[in-house]
Amino acid sequence: MLSKFLITLIVVVIAFFVIRQRNLGGAHPTRKSIEDSKSKKDSSKDEFTDDLRKGAYIFLALMISLGATLYYFDWKDDHTVVTIHLHRSNESQPVSYQAYKYQLQERSFVTTDGRSITVASSERMEILGLNK
Repeated sequence: MLSKFLITLIVVVIAFFVIRQRNLGGAHPTRKSIEDSKSKKDSSKDEFTDDLRKGAYIFLALMISLGATLYYFDWKDDHTVVTIHLHRSNESQPVSYQAYKYQLQERSFVTTDGRSITVASSERMEILGLNK
């Protein structure tokens, strides 16, 4: 997660400097009057402030979209339906249940139809569908 944040931060900083260089680029005359220099300094400060504002908005949009994307993928992973086979020592065929991944606990789970199942210590629980 930290690496994703650092990559995003590097991309935003590079975009900021590219936009800034593009706006500040061009030919600058060597001789100017004092009034032109003052207005140019004020103009460059305004452009720098505008660039900072644009960079902040871009960074904010990237962070919100990244957070929303990660939340969606986490929600999608949690709502994966897995099949659970309970192997009992006195039965030859396992009993099968389906549950959402986020409903699994260490020795119990809640099925998709709302039943709460507790696994006994003599039963063996096999979960299919976790590797998706």
